[in-house]
Amino acid sequence: MGLIVQKFGGTSVADADRIKAAASKIIKTHQEGNQVIVIVSARGKTTDELLKMAFEICDAPDTRELDMLVSTGEQISISLMAMAIHSLGYPAISLTGGQVGIRTDNSYTKARIVNIDTTKIDEELKKGNIIIVAGFQGIDIDANITTLGRGGSDTTAVAIAAKMKADLCEIYTDVDGIYTADPRNVPDAKKLEKISYDEILELASLGAKVMHPRSIEFAKKYNVPIFVRSSFNNTPGTLICKEVPEMEDVLVSGATLSKNDAKITIRSIPDKPGQAANLFHEIAKNNINVDMIIQNISAQGHTDVTFTVPKDDLALAIKMSENIAKTINAGEVLSDDKIAKLSIVGIGMRSHTGIAEKMFSSLGEEKVNIQMISTSEIKVSCIIDEENSDNALLAIHKAFELDK
Repeated sequence: MGLIVQKFGGTSVADADRIKAAASKIIKTHQEGNQVIVIVSARGKTTDELLKMAFEICDAPDTRELDMLVSTGEQISISLMAMAIHSLGYPAISLTGGQVGIRTDNSYTKARIVNIDTTKIDEELKKGNIIIVAGFQGIDIDANITTLGRGGSDTTAVAIAAKMKADLCEIYTDVDGIYTADPRNVPDAKKLEKISYDEILELASLGAKVMHPRSIEFAKKYNVPIFVRSSFNNTPGTLICKEVPEMEDVLVSGATLSKNDAKITIRSIPDKPGQAANLFHEIAKNNINVDMIIQNISAQGHTDVTFTVPKDDLALAIKMSENIAKTINAGEVLSDDKIAKLSIVGIGMRSHTGIAEKMFSSLGEEKVNIQMISTSEIKVSCIIDEENSDNALLAIHKAFELDK
């Protein structure tokens, strides 16, 4: 008998029929002699609808109350899932993140898990219950409800699997595995049989929507094997696992396109030590993630700095940038939210040359201008105009023969 953690996303529990279908999959795993812990997301567009309600009330809702509101979506899902399992004659109990022992810091809307007290989980498993857990949420030291950010249910699932030393973590979603690109945007994308933690971590952080980056960090740290599978069929999924030698034979494993970034430029920053530290200290204090950064060559004692942030944080990032620009006697602050980040990822880059050149040549042939470039050992990313980005993704996918 094993311990299996299963996570069902919003599309997998969007209506009554899908909840019943998911319940049947859960029960089948239970019938095979496994203990089962299930994490569910809010149904369909529930989270978006709750956020819309909040912003109809005010332009800048208090973040504590925002978490109190949006956490209710998952609570609806867990109760309905438990009811579905009960109706099929099997024992189940629904638990919120706080009830199941997930403790977080107090960074509302972007909380991080700091500990999981498994006492309640152990008790319910001993009773023979299938445990249904609300993803995306926990409580802080003062018992305030917190949420983990978009995609946080993945993090909940992998964190619980890691803490409980589960035999497997299954992520059920609306696609039947991880593809070389988003099949909804690239019809010729191919499903991967397996992918390394490092590759999927890069893809997730670069905008791929299959897995949440923090969930992969947990999986890699604790060596949690993950299967990404479809909720709607029984075809084999994609295994996310430790890197194996044969993976390096593949130059590029995937390409991804994100339209969720924005660019900020601060002009005429005095070129002296400590200015960059002052700027990014203020940005970091507001929990804004900065991705790419470029500093121009100094001219007449001044320089320009350009960096990217998530679009959702653009308004706040502009405000903070304008404040620090005044403080350090810099020039104007410019912004652009009509950009896209195009990336390729593959651990084969470690041992093969010419990858970046091939990417840039392909973009050049498509008359796509590159605004910013960022690299790591296994990825190359470019900021380009959003207008040209869909064709650019198709060109890159074809150039690296990811359709074969």
